[in-house]
Amino acid sequence: MSLVFYWYNPRMTKHRFILNLVLPALLLAACQPAPATVDQSVVMTAAYGTAVELVNRPTETPVFTGTPVPTETTVPRTPPALPGAYQTSILKPYNLPRTYVADTCQYLQNKWNPNNSTPGTVVMVIMYHGVSKDAPDNPNGISSADHKKLMNDLHDMGFQAITMQQMSDFLYNNAKIPQRSVLLIVDDRHFAQSFNDHFRPFYEQWGWPVVNAYIGLDERPDLWAENAALSAEGWVDYQAHGYIHNIPITDSSTDEFITSEMQGAINSLQKYMNKTPIAYIWPGGGFSARAVEIGTQLGYKLGFTVNSRGPVMYNWIPQADAVNADNPLEIPETPAKNPLMTIPRYWSPNARDHLDEIRTIGDEAASYAEQNKATELEYYDIICSPAYGPIPGMP
Repeated sequence: MSLVFYWYNPRMTKHRFILNLVLPALLLAACQPAPATVDQSVVMTAAYGTAVELVNRPTETPVFTGTPVPTETTVPRTPPALPGAYQTSILKPYNLPRTYVADTCQYLQNKWNPNNSTPGTVVMVIMYHGVSKDAPDNPNGISSADHKKLMNDLHDMGFQAITMQQMSDFLYNNAKIPQRSVLLIVDDRHFAQSFNDHFRPFYEQWGWPVVNAYIGLDERPDLWAENAALSAEGWVDYQAHGYIHNIPITDSSTDEFITSEMQGAINSLQKYMNKTPIAYIWPGGGFSARAVEIGTQLGYKLGFTVNSRGPVMYNWIPQADAVNADNPLEIPETPAKNPLMTIPRYWSPNARDHLDEIRTIGDEAASYAEQNKATELEYYDIICSPAYGPIPGMP
């Protein structure tokens, strides 16, 4: 018997080897003589079915026993150690700069935000107790001639005057101010003529404002009216200087006295000038930890001493831990635990002597910040950015 099969199946590629072995054997077996009782068609059908079953039987997936390829994993980044605050040998060794921003991530964001003040921006705070036409009657005053020299030197060295609100925004948030700024504070009450004679010319020439630390005692309505008119013009910035003023606050002052001095000044400025002060210029330079606490509760943002420690920068205010023999009248600030309420000031008679050192401090601080910029930005990216997001304005 001669049998010819034309076999085609698209799946034969996969099972060709099996069919080549099994099918011929089945065909040969089917072609052998069989007993009469065997139906050949049944045999052929069974053989064909067996072949099809073999073709359709699923094959096992091969197991790979070689070396597994490792999956890619993210290696945690280690944040770098942050540098310490800028230090300087220019200031006296006991006048150490203190930081006050507790949130490191917020500090770095404010510091490197390109829309804010650049690192090394410095503020010189100058205290006036009066400007006289001739030689001053007391060592705390300054003559008109020396005052003009001071103002001209400040301007020639690139300083620009700012308001108390600008000062607050800078110290709290590093808001944009001139890189060399000066805050001019005239203590006590004065007639309007004093400001017109000694400070208006510089406002008209350069747009420089001046701050008046005004005594809040509710008397002399003529003085209140004159100064309220200057306040309305906008270039004399009135802030609080106590109520009765002539009794400095000390550690022994009662809460009642402290509150009457600090709240009384607020009430008077609201009444006569329709403004709420944000700064308290401590009368006689006297303050205490308790007074600082009460002052912040009343809404004061800044406080100014009569201590001549140095200039200030964002998150950098010189303070002393203890009384020093050089000047036993300077009250140590660190026990008050709030640098923003115990800011130092230079006295006007000798302010010119410190201009070069202030410029140097600003320049050195800017250089120090630039040296550490990459480290601080890496730290911010690893630790801060997941919660705070990228620094605004940075690429």
